[in-house]
Amino acid sequence: MLRVAVPNKGSLSEAAIAMLTEAGYRQRRDHRELVLVDPDLDIEFFYLRPRDIAVYVGSGTLDLGITGRDLLLDADAETANAAELLPLGFAPSTFRFAGPMGAFSNVRQLAGKRLATSYDSLLRRYLAERDIDATVVRLDGAVESSVRLGVADAIADVVETGNTLRAAGMEIFGEPILHSEAVLIGREGEHPAGLDVLVRRVQGVLVARQYVMMDYDIPRELLAQASALTPGLESPTVSPLHNDEWVAVRSMVRKQDTHKVMDELYELGARAILVSAIHACRI
Repeated sequence: MLRVAVPNKGSLSEAAIAMLTEAGYRQRRDHRELVLVDPDLDIEFFYLRPRDIAVYVGSGTLDLGITGRDLLLDADAETANAAELLPLGFAPSTFRFAGPMGAFSNVRQLAGKRLATSYDSLLRRYLAERDIDATVVRLDGAVESSVRLGVADAIADVVETGNTLRAAGMEIFGEPILHSEAVLIGREGEHPAGLDVLVRRVQGVLVARQYVMMDYDIPRELLAQASALTPGLESPTVSPLHNDEWVAVRSMVRKQDTHKVMDELYELGARAILVSAIHACRI
C-alpha cells in the first residue's frame, strides 16, 4: 500500500486536500483524523505537520509527501534522501532577506551580522555557498520582530506581500534566496508501487486547472486559420456539420487566454463559440 504524507493544517493542507480530491482520492472530512485509508486505490494518507513531512519521507517511513520546497530544502541531514518529484503549482512564496530601512543594499554586507530565520539549514547553506560568514539565529516564528528586540541585525524569511515587514519598519534587499511552492516529494532512487498512477492523476489535475475546452463552428475555408488559433495539445478535433460549408471544432485552450482566443475566433468568422471546464484529464 502506498503511504502518502499530507499537510495537516494551513494553506498547504487545504490546497493539497483539494488537489487529491480532484485526483479521485478519498480525503478526510474531520481535521482530527490523522490517518485515512483508501482501500479501493490501495493508498494510505497520513496528516502531518508540513515541516515534518520531509523527515518521514527521507527516512523511508513514508513513500511520498506533499510539502513546501522551502521546507524540503530546510530539512535536517537525516532527510538527505528526500527529493522533489513534481511541482504542484500552489502555495507560491519567496524566501528573502530584509533589514531596517536603508541599512543594507546587498548580501555581502551581511558578513559578521546576526541573521534571524525559521529556516536555519537552508540559510546556512546559502551563506556557505557564497562564502558569507554570518551568525544564524533560529526562531520559530515572528522573525520580523527580532531586529527591533535586538536579537538580530537582519532576517531571512518567507515574503508574500511584504506588508508585515513594512509595518515593522523593514525593507527587502538582495536577490531572492529561493522561490518556493508546494511540491510532491519522494525518496531518491526509489519507485514505490502506485507512484506512477498518483503522479499521472495529479498531472491531470494540473492540466485541467490550466485549460478549458472550447467548441465552435467555423466555415470550412477558414479552418486552417482557426486551427492556428486553437492548436490544442496535439491537434484540434474537427467534425462535419449538416451544412457542408461549415465544420465544428473542439480544442483545449489555456484558461488565461480564453477571452482573447474567443475574440479572435469571432473576428475570423467563427460562431457558436462555447467554453466548458475540464474537471479531469490524462495527457
